[in-house]
Amino acid sequence: MTPQGAEGLRDRKKRQTREALGRAAVRLVAEHGLDHVTVEDISAAADVSPRTFFNYFPSKEDAVLGPDPDAGPRVRAAVVAQAPDLSAASAVREALLAEVSAELADDREHWLLRMRVVQQHPVLLARLFAGGEALERQLVEGIAERVGLPADDTYPLLLGAAAGAAFRVAVARWSNTAASLHDLLAEALDLLAAGLDNPPSAR
Repeated sequence: MTPQGAEGLRDRKKRQTREALGRAAVRLVAEHGLDHVTVEDISAAADVSPRTFFNYFPSKEDAVLGPDPDAGPRVRAAVVAQAPDLSAASAVREALLAEVSAELADDREHWLLRMRVVQQHPVLLARLFAGGEALERQLVEGIAERVGLPADDTYPLLLGAAAGAAFRVAVARWSNTAASLHDLLAEALDLLAAGLDNPPSAR
């Protein structure tokens, strides 16, 4: 096996361990409540040591939320890398749709359980909002770089905030419908790009 292949295998095992810890954390907190679950409980359920747990997450709250530390930089880079003939709004659309992986869309029950757990614990909800704000800042910086404006200019700030709102709307609808998250996000972003002048039925 080549060094590249070995590196791919290590990365895959790390991802699987991270996912196992996140799943265990969500399931245990759903069953017992956040205050009654420890890092040791989560580690045992995922069949790893507490020391290994802390290689992936700084706390049990982070394990429940399962934040991807690379998501923000990845979205920023994807916005910048879109074809130059695309508008900024279209570049954001393509970047966010790419971020909605098949893994997330196909794992509906786990994600819905996580959403229910977060909604039941204010401390988790606050952390989730903070993580969303951090990702949105990266999105804004990608937009600003793409259009050649400062990151504190109205345009990148407004487009980033609107795209974040579109994502939240899509996730909320996804929790109550059988449609795919990808399709719901595409719909929300298309309406956003069209200017929201009227709903589709009124056009």
